[in-house]
Amino acid sequence: MSVKYIGLSEINGPLVALENVSGVGYDEMAKIKLSDGSERLARVVELSGDKAVLQVFEGTKGLSLTNTEIRFEGKPMELPLSPEILGRIFSGAGRPIDGLGEIYPEKTADINGKPLNPVSRTYPRNYINTGISSIDALTTLIRGQKLPIFSGSGLSHNKLAVQIVRQAKIADKNGEDFAVVFGAMGVKNDVADYFKRCFEETGVLKKVVMFLNLSNDPIIERILTPRCALTAAEYLAFEHNMHILVILTDMTSYAEALREFSSSKGEIPGRKGYPGYLYSDLASLYERAGIIEGSSGSVTQIPILTMPNDDITHPVPDLTGYITEGQIVLDRNLDSTGIYPPVSVLPSLSRLMKDGIGEGYTREDHQMVANQLFAAYAKVQDARALASVIGEEELSESDKAYIRFGVLFENKFLKQGFDENRTIEQTLDLGWALLSTLPKAELDRVDEEHLEKYYSAEKAKDIFGEE
Repeated sequence: MSVKYIGLSEINGPLVALENVSGVGYDEMAKIKLSDGSERLARVVELSGDKAVLQVFEGTKGLSLTNTEIRFEGKPMELPLSPEILGRIFSGAGRPIDGLGEIYPEKTADINGKPLNPVSRTYPRNYINTGISSIDALTTLIRGQKLPIFSGSGLSHNKLAVQIVRQAKIADKNGEDFAVVFGAMGVKNDVADYFKRCFEETGVLKKVVMFLNLSNDPIIERILTPRCALTAAEYLAFEHNMHILVILTDMTSYAEALREFSSSKGEIPGRKGYPGYLYSDLASLYERAGIIEGSSGSVTQIPILTMPNDDITHPVPDLTGYITEGQIVLDRNLDSTGIYPPVSVLPSLSRLMKDGIGEGYTREDHQMVANQLFAAYAKVQDARALASVIGEEELSESDKAYIRFGVLFENKFLKQGFDENRTIEQTLDLGWALLSTLPKAELDRVDEEHLEKYYSAEKAKDIFGEE
């Protein structure tokens, strides 16, 4: 039997407090009925003795302390789920906003998810092809991995996210079992329209589930958005054996909503005002990626976050780096020179890459090509630093070769058109062509067998011309 409570003891911003409450659980949902008959959803965010604090989704404007009715639903927030969610657009709280009507669910699931038994996890293998050379060759995205993109304000991370959604695929014969769950938090209306328009125009929307939380939506909805997205992803992956790529942008907006929420509850702040539980909260999202025994599906995550002031030591990228398995870093200097995508190669890495590439997955020479490109580009930075001191004319022939290699690497390998979708073979062949512009003796990360097979100075001249 549900009990109806009348009246509130306190209203503070988006929070309301209720006293003399019994039998209520943390995260439980409630319906608040106003004096005009309208209803709003709320969630229990704090319990202290017989006092409950609720956060109201639609805000507290118009609520009365005396005649507001509250009825608790006895369960946490649940998302209606069905295979027909593919191709649909939802609000951050999981309500359909595309005008196509409600979802007829085959089940509902708690958006907080269920903890995965570590013993039941399967080690991630094989890769997801994004069609973007800098990612596929050097920071390969492995199925079941969580690989964030560290960006900055004004950089082209939204454009990159759209390109990944459009181009991402798996190489297996069951490639039709691949789909994308896209969650946007705190985005402006024009950015939301950009995402929707791009997905509709390119025809990929039928394989995408979108959750959109706008910047003028309530912050509680921003906190729910990634949880709704991941619940949908887990359902499709583990109950329908699909390979799901989850893209979440922007996790910094999520963290700032969490900070505002924590402050309104009067909690003691941690670093830069963020709550002390930011690490465990982010981990509760990121750790929902993976592969489990008994299902052939997988959940792979690409969280995108903007680093305030491009500071990689800021709490959000810092803690994200601890939890996830690598990062892709975007560089403002590359972006300013017109290079897209502006992936900064040296600080970027994929820790699971070695286990999902090579023979049987990509190509047998993949690891060697990646290692050699990394090593060569690191020497490019050294040569450029030296040239800034003594001048390029005074450099050795070896250093001049690396300077040339750096220019070609950035303008031919990193730089890629928004509509350019490269296969893994094209990417690796391009890598070999670049390495072939260097003297053979400089390639110390590649064995003789593969040097003989793939190294060709003549082919490099045909592709890049004489320098």
